[in-house]
Amino acid sequence: MTMKNETPNSLRHPEVLYSLRVLQTPRSGRRLARILLVLFALFIAVLFLPWQQNIHGRGSVTALSPGNRPQTVETTIAGRIQRWVIQEGQFVRKGDTIVVISEVKEKYFDPNMLLRLREVIQSKEKSLSSKELKSNALQRQIKALEDGMRSKVEQSRSKLEAERVRFNNAKNQYERNKKLFEAGNIPLTKFQDIEYKYQGSEADFVNAEIEIERVQAEYLDKINKAESDLNNTLSERFDTQADLAKLKNEYVNQQIRSQQYFIQAPQSGMVVKATQAGIGATIAEGEAVCTILPQSDDVAVEMFIRAMDVPLVSIGRKVRIEFDGFPALQVTGWPSVSVGSFGGTVKVVDFVNTHPGEFRILVVPDPQDEPWPVQLRNGSGTKGWVMLDSVPLWYEWWRQLNGFPASLYKEPAQDASIQKKKETKEK
Repeated sequence: MTMKNETPNSLRHPEVLYSLRVLQTPRSGRRLARILLVLFALFIAVLFLPWQQNIHGRGSVTALSPGNRPQTVETTIAGRIQRWVIQEGQFVRKGDTIVVISEVKEKYFDPNMLLRLREVIQSKEKSLSSKELKSNALQRQIKALEDGMRSKVEQSRSKLEAERVRFNNAKNQYERNKKLFEAGNIPLTKFQDIEYKYQGSEADFVNAEIEIERVQAEYLDKINKAESDLNNTLSERFDTQADLAKLKNEYVNQQIRSQQYFIQAPQSGMVVKATQAGIGATIAEGEAVCTILPQSDDVAVEMFIRAMDVPLVSIGRKVRIEFDGFPALQVTGWPSVSVGSFGGTVKVVDFVNTHPGEFRILVVPDPQDEPWPVQLRNGSGTKGWVMLDSVPLWYEWWRQLNGFPASLYKEPAQDASIQKKKETKEK
């Protein structure tokens, strides 16, 4: 009886066994297949690793406060360099003299100009004082004349009223006695005496009226003359005041100009560059003399990013910075494994493009990260990466291949001032 586990005769043939041995997969092929399978699995896993999107920009080291940035020292007046007091690389304090210049305009060559101006000012002040006294005296004179005219006119009016009463009485008496005379009841001599008295009282009355007009005309003439003198004096006084003001202004300007011969440091710092050289060199008004770098711990990075990336940047965004001269290894998308780079945060985002197609942002040190190097110099070049949201690596590759912008899951926070204005308008 044939057992079940017996090999068929066809399989025992040597040629068949050899064919089976030839058809078997070699061990090296199986090993390669396993390696490729593992690599494929790793590739798939890598595609799902988190990738932090970023915005690349270049810039330089600066200061956050404009007052701590390099300051150009300019001359206020034109002059000729007489003496340099400092040297490049020297530390100066606010108010220290940097360079001494001399005058180049003929108008200011006289060394005694201030003394002469002072003498002219004193003369004008005396003249002004005398004119003030004269105007005050004329005003008192006019007031006295007006008071005198009122008094004389009142007296003349009182006299006129008395003469009016006498004239009326004399007139009534004359009219009564005239009727009596015509009737023959009184003699001619008596009537003539009454008539003479009547005519005399009438003349006195007319003279009293004329006296009022004469007094008024006399005093008005004196008042008009005094007022004319007062107006002339006041006009001269105002002219003197104007001349005195111009002289005082010129005197102060000359004093200030004499102080401008000593060009001083506007603030403490290091003299990094002298833009003028040589004794005797002539410099124009507003021309730069040197540059001072203020000594301050206020440091920031001025970066420029593309206009299309500005909507993605907001205040407070994390930034990785690489400084020129400091070895660094920046792994894009994985800032945690970067070596030699430093952390920062976005402090300012400009609303107007600084360069064509670029916007400026200011980055300050991140207090939660490693401090920036103390050896940094103002103007040193930098490279920076503004960190955005994290996405899978496969999405980042797909986005880059298609030229899509970086992902943004929420609107960037607005500037505090803009937000406050918007809230005020809504209220």
